[in-house]
Amino acid sequence: MSGKTIRVTQVKSAIGYEKGQRNHLKGLGIRRMNHTVEVEDTPSVRGMINKIPHLLKVEES
Repeated sequence: MSGKTIRVTQVKSAIGYEKGQRNHLKGLGIRRMNHTVEVEDTPSVRGMINKIPHLLKVEES
């Protein structure tokens, strides 16, 4: 555990997208539009982010 974090913000609504994409948002801990969470930079988190880049804004910390 390196302690690196990523700041992830939802910038687009998940309405109209597949349920799996909405589940990735839940898995990241994002609850609503413009909600920002800081998550640990791990391969599994990066995988979730790479599945829904059109809905998110990602900032390196």
